[in-house]
Amino acid sequence: MAEAIARHSIDSGLLEEGIDLFVTSAGVDASAGSPPTNETLTVLSKLGIDHVGVSTPLSADLVKNADLILCMTSSHQIAAQEMLPHDSEDQNKIQLLDPEGDIEDPLGTGQTTYDDLAQRFMQLIPQRLREVFVT
Repeated sequence: MAEAIARHSIDSGLLEEGIDLFVTSAGVDASAGSPPTNETLTVLSKLGIDHVGVSTPLSADLVKNADLILCMTSSHQIAAQEMLPHDSEDQNKIQLLDPEGDIEDPLGTGQTTYDDLAQRFMQLIPQRLREVFVT
């Protein structure tokens, strides 16, 4: 859901012309190739966002090559940071999506939770992207 909302925000003109971003989502505990949940597809459809994708596990290569990594929880942030050398300046590019705290995974909680999370993502993701990529 976060990946689709980030792409939608960028495609809707969130960032300045000439900024070219590759956006992907990866999970600390994700298995490769699983489709989005029905709840995710339902809420994205309600928002008018088309999305086709499958799950991707987080890897050291993704962490190393990313300009920014926004994590849902502090445990995800730590897991990503552990994929880099401890003294790497790149540690700073791994941040919480919500600086106020963790966002819990909605898996198994029902459509209402997904709907609420999507609204939260629609605010947080553009805000965080602007903070980093808009001068």
